[in-house]
Amino acid sequence: MASTSSTTLSISSSSSLVDAKAPRQSAAASSQCVTLPTLPPPPVQSQNRPWNTTAYCRKIARNVMAMATGEAPAEVATTELPEIVKTIQEAWDQVEDKYAVSSLAVAGVVALWGSTGLISAIDRLPLIPGVLEVVGIGYTGWFAYKNLIFKPDREALVAKIKATYSEIIGSS
Repeated sequence: MASTSSTTLSISSSSSLVDAKAPRQSAAASSQCVTLPTLPPPPVQSQNRPWNTTAYCRKIARNVMAMATGEAPAEVATTELPEIVKTIQEAWDQVEDKYAVSSLAVAGVVALWGSTGLISAIDRLPLIPGVLEVVGIGYTGWFAYKNLIFKPDREALVAKIKATYSEIIGSS
């Protein structure tokens, strides 16, 4: 039988693990001490940057002073809102019952969250997702056969879609 010898590796609790300025021991002198390499020095900041830290700090201080005095900073005053934000603000200002609209929005978010939970619960059932997938494929095939294959049926479907669209949007 061959004898096996085991060597143990121990981590020294000396200051060389914590303090990078402590003198290092060579690997030959202490084979049981593990030392960590030192980090390289931080990179020298280049002066070619479009902005530097002091200018950025001055800009923040100027904005804080302007807000403390009640004035708007120059950068905020000159920026314009996107067109969609203006449209939403105008539509919100025209709403008479803001409480009802806000309640409907919250109810919609809650309903969406609840339906997502319900769908994920149904998806975890063993047989239901496969059955629903087969039903969906069957309905898609029936819809395509009934409305998309023949030209008169396609024209009737397009006319029905346009009529529904004009009902919802309103004729102009």
